Amino acid sequence: MPVEMFTDGLEPRDKEATIWRFMNLVRFKDLMSTGELYFCRADLFDDESEGLPPEDYIHVLGLNPLDIRDRQKLNHDLGSIAQFREGFFINCWHLFTEEAAKMWQEYGKDRDGVAVVSRYSLLRSALDSCEGRPHLGQVRYGSKHLTGWNIQRFITTKREKYAHEREVRAALWIPDEFAGINRHFDENNMPHPRPLTEPPDRVPKGQRRKVDLNVLLTGIVVSPWAADTTLSNVERIIREGGGSIPVRWSELTRFKQFLPDYQSPSYRLDEKCHT
Repeated sequence: MPVEMFTDGLEPRDKEATIWRFMNLVRFKDLMSTGELYFCRADLFDDESEGLPPEDYIHVLGLNPLDIRDRQKLNHDLGSIAQFREGFFINCWHLFTEEAAKMWQEYGKDRDGVAVVSRYSLLRSALDSCEGRPHLGQVRYGSKHLTGWNIQRFITTKREKYAHEREVRAALWIPDEFAGINRHFDENNMPHPRPLTEPPDRVPKGQRRKVDLNVLLTGIVVSPWAADTTLSNVERIIREGGGSIPVRWSELTRFKQFLPDYQSPSYRLDEKCHT
């Protein structure tokens, strides 16, 4: 299906802009062996507010959260959006300007993490052949740009603290009309801001779509913290998957001794659901 723009969608001015996708070596092996992009369901991200309206935007509804009737209406509106987002399956990329250790820290977690490199135009072309109403565009940060009450606007909005991610978001919009949109009501018919039960088992946690990696990917970059043998290991994985994609070390590798050791216990973060 042809790629669609998100509501009020934003794209890079340069459609040939470079984009990176960070991942650990396990996910890289999966990508190269299957040739499939993985799209994670929006409600399963580590950030529980993913795809929901920012707190400082809720006032647009004109409801008083201290008034019991208004509170119920607000809970209903939030609970409905929380269920609508279950129809979005997301694959995240970084709009590249320069390498940052923070991005490697957060999204290339393993010492042997990698970043797969592409261009915005190539990703758009790859999505054109994907089933499930593919969408593509940049994420906006904060709430100043928002208007109305719209799931597509919320699914492409994140909190300001994530602005360094410069995310390019690919998404498949596959709502399940029988998943139920009233799972946020309890036995007393009181609405809650989140669904009280999981969606039916038939609603998958993720979606996979086959792409031509030799066309989509222009290179692979190896983490600055990787072992000396990682680059040759990555090249072997590519060959075994039938690929011919150039591999290089991160530009930060030469500064490794000056970089924070994010793999030490003081920096280690809990594992996230990265798409």
